Amino acid sequence: MLKRFFLLCICLASYFLQAKAQDSLRVIPADTIIEPLQTRRTVKELEEERKHIPRRATIRSAIIPGWGQIYNKKYWKLPIVYTAIGIPVYLYIDNKNWYDKTRFALTVIQNGTGADPAVLEQVDPKLRFMVERNYENIVRNYRNQFRKNMDYSILYGILMWGLNVVDATVDAHLKEFDISDELSLKIKPTVIPGPGPVPTPGVGFVFSLKNKPTKYSAK
Repeated sequence: MLKRFFLLCICLASYFLQAKAQDSLRVIPADTIIEPLQTRRTVKELEEERKHIPRRATIRSAIIPGWGQIYNKKYWKLPIVYTAIGIPVYLYIDNKNWYDKTRFALTVIQNGTGADPAVLEQVDPKLRFMVERNYENIVRNYRNQFRKNMDYSILYGILMWGLNVVDATVDAHLKEFDISDELSLKIKPTVIPGPGPVPTPGVGFVFSLKNKPTKYSAK
């Protein structure tokens, strides 16, 4: 009886040792990366190892227009960016200049000092005859129009600045995709269910995109 008990214990111990050995020798896929616990890195640290980070392009474009395009190495877009933002800036400065001139002319008319040669000399020559004839409503309309143009220039400038950021961000993200000749566009016939019993024939477009693999190496 005692021998049978020892034999059973030996068999159980052998079984557990064999199971433990098989568990420690599990097959690990080739693309699995094993890092020691003390060297395991965060997602932010892994991002720093990538060649191109879209977040950097976004932040740089938000700070200085065109900086994100430079980071993306899309130098040919710089003239477009600066033209798109430069035009609203120029229009704002020009309208601000004329707004100040018309506001001063309107003040001269309202104060009744248009007859003073020294004051009239300070009025812009293009507005001087309106001051002499007391065309208050016309000068006020000009002033309001220039003020409205200033507001539009600011809105357009902000819009172009935002589009500059969007463009840099999209370009940065597209760098993560494979744009080689392996990309494919397939056109194949398809059937579109219709409201009636007879389906409608159509054409389907299938795009094939591949995300570039990013490899991280253990340190």
